Amino acid sequence: MPATATATAVAPVSTTADRELSSPLPVLGLDVSVPLVTGGEVAYAALDYAASAPVLRRVWDDVAAYAPYYGSVHRGAGYLSRLSTDLFEESRRTVGAFLDCRDDDQVVFTRSTTDSLNLLAAALPAGCRVYVFETEHHASLLAWRGADVTYLDAPRGPREAVETLSEALAHRNRDRPALVCVTGASNVTGELWPVRELAAAAREHGARTVLDAAQLAPHHPVSLRELDVDWVALSGHKLHAPFGSGVLAGRADWLRAAEPHLAGGGASRSVVRRPDGAVDVTWHDDAARHEAGSPNVIGAYALASACRALGEAGLETLAARERGLIDIVREGLADVPEVRFLSLFGDDAPRVGVLSFVVDGWDGSHFAAALSAEHGIGVRDGLFCAHPLVRVLLGGGSGTPGGCGSEVAPGEERLGAVRVSFGAGTPVEHVERFVTATRELVRNGARWTYRNEGGRPVPGPAARRAAPAGARAPRQPIS
Repeated sequence: MPATATATAVAPVSTTADRELSSPLPVLGLDVSVPLVTGGEVAYAALDYAASAPVLRRVWDDVAAYAPYYGSVHRGAGYLSRLSTDLFEESRRTVGAFLDCRDDDQVVFTRSTTDSLNLLAAALPAGCRVYVFETEHHASLLAWRGADVTYLDAPRGPREAVETLSEALAHRNRDRPALVCVTGASNVTGELWPVRELAAAAREHGARTVLDAAQLAPHHPVSLRELDVDWVALSGHKLHAPFGSGVLAGRADWLRAAEPHLAGGGASRSVVRRPDGAVDVTWHDDAARHEAGSPNVIGAYALASACRALGEAGLETLAARERGLIDIVREGLADVPEVRFLSLFGDDAPRVGVLSFVVDGWDGSHFAAALSAEHGIGVRDGLFCAHPLVRVLLGGGSGTPGGCGSEVAPGEERLGAVRVSFGAGTPVEHVERFVTATRELVRNGARWTYRNEGGRPVPGPAARRAAPAGARAPRQPIS
């Protein structure tokens, strides 16, 4: 196997004297400059980690070192094929160790968390009932098509979440299998969910649990053993690994009994033509059963490299640093009453580096557009692929327009929020710049005009005069 290249540190620009918050894991993109509509350029502040986290330089270097040795997996006798097969299977073991899998668990490589949960949905035993809170990301809310699903109301605290689930499970038919799907950390509020307690409640009532760890795994340790969940799903692109990789790890029995997620080469052990012209197929009963086709070897290797990097840096250490970044945001905007953070469990609830908020007098999409165009800061806006949860948090009914890039008629109210998210590779300066820009936009309004294009605000052709220093300016409407 080729030796991996040594990661080259990229020193982030920081305006804080607290070196404990310096980034221990350099990421790509810190030297990218973007133009501002007001003139000049600025270093881009990527604060949308909850959607896709920047690639770790360590991961990129590892992939670059392997790329010349790339070969087909499991099918070739040549040196590069054998090397790539070994690397692919070693990546599987690395991910399994990162998730603290049990000895008999399977680690199946997929495209994403969404793909992983759809795979598990296709493997549900007949008659299985699924229990899922309305607060879930769409990946874990919508995967269970064709199954009997019980949607649980949004709880307002961890204890209420456990009580709500226990009450629902107490009335289920114990003769039927059941599955509980829970998130580890909300992609909207960043709040940590009581996974261990929810899994225990499920176990008490004879149900299994799958954990959506897409937002949790990049920030906190995830152990299948300690949490006592049956499966965990996650995505590489949120774990600082590119190339469209994901994982479903956990119990083998349901996966082994199910038809392959995809039918094709690699999933089949033997294919024999019968005398009547039909085909008999014997499928693999290990992870290969659900990995038909040529696998994403580079994606799997990148995911494993990210797991190694995060593990070596220490997830507990990274979580402590992240809490410091959260404090910078919350304390920096504490005296800005127009900014209201969204929360189910309360402002003091433990969370990862994900914060969503609304700004009085602003449409969320317009605020996000101004942060980008005038300050070079990338955040997210809308309903974050968790529409029911955001509607609960904002008190909006199902009829209020809102969504991902949804078009709204002039003067019509649109439901949505702004999300800022960060992680291991975020420079402190980027978070401080976000706080400064938010305060400036709230105090002085936008310095540019914006128009609606394809349902989203984009900078218009002309600027408006900036408000005098210290004056309170209204936000600039979207034409």
